[in-house]
Amino acid sequence: MSSVESRRNFIGVLPIAGVIAVGGSHMLLAQGKKEKTGEQEVSTNEDLMREHGLLKRVLLAYDEIIHRIRAKQEFAPRTVTDGATIIRKFIEEYHEKLEEDHLFPRFRKAGKLVSLVDTLLKQHQAGRRVTDRILATASSLKTQDDRSRLASDLEAFNRMYAPHEAREDTVLFPELHKIISPHEYDALGEQFERIERKTFGGDGFDIYVDKVTAVEKQLGIYDLNQFTPK
Repeated sequence: MSSVESRRNFIGVLPIAGVIAVGGSHMLLAQGKKEKTGEQEVSTNEDLMREHGLLKRVLLAYDEIIHRIRAKQEFAPRTVTDGATIIRKFIEEYHEKLEEDHLFPRFRKAGKLVSLVDTLLKQHQAGRRVTDRILATASSLKTQDDRSRLASDLEAFNRMYAPHEAREDTVLFPELHKIISPHEYDALGEQFERIERKTFGGDGFDIYVDKVTAVEKQLGIYDLNQFTPK
């Protein structure tokens, strides 16, 4: 090949290379813009499991309140009502409703884990009854009997929900991939996001992480270092 032909071939490639370079730069810019605006794509299971993380933080707050009641130590009643309100608004009325409306029916239709789904639904219903009692008792803590009754309900709630969320995270949610298509799985995550923003007027997860953080700080259990063994 002559030097002239080589030069012609090189020039002919330039427009294509330019398109690739420009297209790649646009992709990088779009990605950078997405990161700067705080947008993120969260999968269906990741969304549900991080909501379980928020639930777990309330359970830990409940543990601290139980300890103080049993040790006859003081605590602010507001920490109970604030924690139970997080459970009521974010977990029971939102997170569990997603499971009951969108996950449980799919498992029943597929004939998979039906017994587990039935148990999980019963536990949702039982949890709401316990939350009713917690809110009622916390609004009027006048005697040690009131405090003892509150501690018993908090213990019952924690005892049920620790294995409940663990079983969903390790059995139910992983099985979801096997009963729906990848397209339906992605669409479900997008639907959850729309429901979340409509329900809370924004990112409900972020809103309620701030609320549970406030409860932890009021109880003095926010600093993670204090839980490190010596």
